[in-house]
Amino acid sequence: MATLQKKTVVVVGGSSGIGFGVALAALQSLASVVIIASSNRIRVDEAVERLKGYKLSGEVRGEVLDAKDSAAVKAFSIGLGTVDHIVWTSGDVPSGHAGGTPYSTVQSPEEGQAAFAVRFWGPFILAKHAKFHPGGSLTLTSGMAGQKPPPGGSVVSSFSAALDGLTRGLAVDLAPVRVNLVCPGVIFDKLLGEMKDMALEAFKSKILFKRAGEPSEVAEAYLFLMK
Repeated sequence: MATLQKKTVVVVGGSSGIGFGVALAALQSLASVVIIASSNRIRVDEAVERLKGYKLSGEVRGEVLDAKDSAAVKAFSIGLGTVDHIVWTSGDVPSGHAGGTPYSTVQSPEEGQAAFAVRFWGPFILAKHAKFHPGGSLTLTSGMAGQKPPPGGSVVSSFSAALDGLTRGLAVDLAPVRVNLVCPGVIFDKLLGEMKDMALEAFKSKILFKRAGEPSEVAEAYLFLMK
C-alpha cells in the first residue's frame, strides 16, 4: 500500500475543514512533516495541538499566511524550501454570509476581484515559486458551482471554472510535478456552528445523499492524488 512515508506535506488552509482533514490523513499515511498554514494564529496553533493530540509519528508545524497578500504567498512559498506535496484548500466566505450564495451581491470589479484573491491568485503565485522533490504534487480545490452554478452564483462559478483552466496550465508548466484539482460537493464542519443546520436545509433537496459530506471523506481524494 502506498504511503507518504518520509514525505513533507504542506496544506494551505489546514487549520479547519477539508484542509485539517487532509493534514490528519497525511499524518495517518506516515508523512514525516506536515505544515499547515492559515491566516489566524490562534486557529493555526489550535489545529497544531489537535493534530499532535492524535499522537502520530509525523512532525506538525504551523505557519501564519495571509493568502490574499501576493507578497506574503511568494515569501511563504520560497521559505518552504523543497517539499513533496502542497495542497491548497484555503478559501474565504464574505462577512455577513449566512447560508445564501457567497458573492451574490457583487456590484463592482473590485468586489469581484476579492473573490479571486485567495482561491485563484493565491495558488497561482504559490505555484510560481514553490519547489518540489521528484514525484511531487500540487493539488488545488474548486467547488461544484463551476459545473452547476446556483442562482446568484456567477462570481463563484467563474473562479471555480478559472481554477480548472489554471490547473491544466500549471500541469504543463510544472511537469513532471503532478497538478490536480479536487471539486468537492457540500462539505460542512463544526466551524459553521449554528449556521450548519440552516445551510444544510438550503442544500438538502439538491443533495442525493440528503446529507453533507465530512472533511475526512473528501480528504481521501487529496490523499490519492498525493500518492
